[in-house]
Amino acid sequence: MGYKFRMIERKLIIMNHNIKPRVLIVDGMALLFRAYFASSFTGYIQKTSYGLPTNAVHGFIKYFWDAIQTFKPSHVICCWDMGSSTFRTEKFDGYKANRDAAPEELIPQFELVKEVTECFGVRNIGIHGYEADDCIGTLAKLYGGVDSTSEVFILTGDHDMLQLIDENVTVVIMKKGLSNYAVYDTTLLFEDKGLTPLQIIDLKGLMGDTSDNYPGVKGIGEKTAMKLLQDYNSIEGILANLNVLPKGVRSKIEADIDMLHLSRDLARIRCDVELTCILEECIWAPESVRIYSKFEQLEFKGLMKLIG
Repeated sequence: MGYKFRMIERKLIIMNHNIKPRVLIVDGMALLFRAYFASSFTGYIQKTSYGLPTNAVHGFIKYFWDAIQTFKPSHVICCWDMGSSTFRTEKFDGYKANRDAAPEELIPQFELVKEVTECFGVRNIGIHGYEADDCIGTLAKLYGGVDSTSEVFILTGDHDMLQLIDENVTVVIMKKGLSNYAVYDTTLLFEDKGLTPLQIIDLKGLMGDTSDNYPGVKGIGEKTAMKLLQDYNSIEGILANLNVLPKGVRSKIEADIDMLHLSRDLARIRCDVELTCILEECIWAPESVRIYSKFEQLEFKGLMKLIG
C-alpha cells in the first residue's frame, strides 16, 4: 500500500469517525540520550557488522514504538536540537557550558536516528539558533491552543516541558523502563508539584538549573522558591512584596535581581519560532516496507519482530 494512499486513508478515518486528532510531539534529543546511556552503562556499544554504532537508535525505536502503542496518536512529529549554539548561549555564556561533549559513539547516531524516523513517515523538525524545546513549544501552541480541535501529547524526559501544559496540551514524562509514564495535565501538575505551568518558569528563575548551568538567585533553593511562589504567585508578585519578605531572602533577591530576570528568560520555552509544519503532512501512517528495509540495513532483526 503506497505511503500517500495510507495518509489519505488515515485522514478519511479521522474525518468519518469525528475523531479528535491526537498529535504526539516527540522530544527526539531526550529519547536518544536516554537510549544511549541506558544501553551503554556496561561499556558495551551495539554496532553493525560493518562497525556503525547503533545502540542509541535501537533504544530510541523501542521507546518511540512503546509510546505510539500507548498513546495511539493520529499525527506524529519529532523535534531535534541543531547544534549547541542558540540564542540562549548568546544571552549567557555559561548556558549548558558544564556539559561534556557527546560520546564519540553517539555522534554518528544523531543523523542516523533522523533517517529512521523518516522511514516511519515522521516529520523531523529543528531550527538553527533554537533548541528542540522551542520547536516543541511552538508546535504545541500551534496545534493545542485554546481554540484548537486537536489534543497534543509531548513525549519527553525533561521536566522543563511542564510549563507547556494547557487545556489541550499534556506532557508525558518518561520514567525508568518502558511503558512507565507520568502523564501531566494541569490537575496532576498541581497535585504533584503544587504549581501551575507558568510557575514552572518562575521557579527556575528563582532557583536556577544546575543541568542547564544558570544560577538563578544565589542562596535561594527549591524549598524557598516554592514557598515564595505559593505566597505571591509569581516573580512580579514577589518583587511587589519585597518589603515584607524576611531580610535574608530580600537581600538575596535584591543582590541578584538581574540574574533572576535572565534566568527566568533562559528557562522560558519559546512558542513563537518561525517554522513550517503542516499537520496534514504528519499523519501517522507508517509503511512497513520502508521500515523493514532500514532495519535490515541496521541489522535490527529483533525490532522487526517487535513492530510486526
